[in-house]
Amino acid sequence: MTYDRLVCANCAAPVSEGRCPVCRANRERLQQESPFAGLNPMALIALLAVLIAALALVAHQTV
Repeated sequence: MTYDRLVCANCAAPVSEGRCPVCRANRERLQQESPFAGLNPMALIALLAVLIAALALVAHQTV
């Protein structure tokens, strides 16, 4: 899950901005859980497309 779209229940600000201690704590927790937590959805889709293209290239070369 990416935290760029999450809204803090304590201060009603985006968690990614870290305005209050609750936001900062949750932001740190999310960053520690997953190395991809800071990536936005478009970056994840681009990474997936690159991986699929690389897999297709390797499969084509082995045939």
